[in-house]
Amino acid sequence: MGLSVPPASRQPEKPSLAEPLGPLLVVVAMAAAMWVVEIVDLLPGVDLDRWGIEPRTVHGLIGIPLAPFLHAGLPHLVANTIPFVVLGAIIAIGDATRFVEVTVTVALVSGLGVWLFGAPGTIHIGASGLVFGYLTYLIARGFVAGRPLWVLGGVVVAMFYGSIIWGLLPRPGVSFTGHLFGALGGLLAAYAMHGKHTRDEESDLADATRPRPRP
Repeated sequence: MGLSVPPASRQPEKPSLAEPLGPLLVVVAMAAAMWVVEIVDLLPGVDLDRWGIEPRTVHGLIGIPLAPFLHAGLPHLVANTIPFVVLGAIIAIGDATRFVEVTVTVALVSGLGVWLFGAPGTIHIGASGLVFGYLTYLIARGFVAGRPLWVLGGVVVAMFYGSIIWGLLPRPGVSFTGHLFGALGGLLAAYAMHGKHTRDEESDLADATRPRPRP
C-alpha cells in the first residue's frame, strides 16, 4: 500500500537583487562603454570621432549606431552622461527590452535624420539625440497609453529636464538636427509601443470580461 508523504517544507526564496537591477545594468553598461570609448579617443594619435555621422556619405552611415558612443571631449561626455543614465533608468526599470526598443528607435530616427538633413562636410557625434528621445518618450507615453501615473511621471521629468528642449534651437557647433530628430524618435517610440498595443490590450480585456450568452 502506498503512502502519501507531505513534501519537505521549503523556505520561501528571497527575491534576488539581480531582478530589479538587471535592466538598469543595461543602461550603466552603455554609459560605461561611452566612457571607455572617450578615454581611448583621448590617447595620442587616436581619432575615433571621425566615425561619427557624416551627412549623405556612405562612410557616414557607419556613424548612425556609433555616434552615441562618441563625444567631443570629457565635458561633452559628462553633460550627456547624467541625463542619459537618469532618463534611461526610468525607461529601463522593470523592462530592459523596452529600453532597448526605445534606444534603437530613437538612434535610428535621430541618426537617419542627421544623415539626410545635416549640414554637408560636418561630423555629428554624441548621445544627446538619445537624451532628447528619452525625454519626449517619457513625456508622451502617458498620454498615448492613457495612463495617468505615466502622465504624472512625464510631468515630473519635464520639470527637471524640460529646459533641454532649448537644444532644439539652432546654435553654432551644436547638432540641433540630431536633437530634433531624436525628439521625434522618442515620440514615434511612444506611439509605436503604447498606442496600438494599449488599445489592443483594452479590447482584449473588454472581450474577456464581457458576459457570454448561455446556450
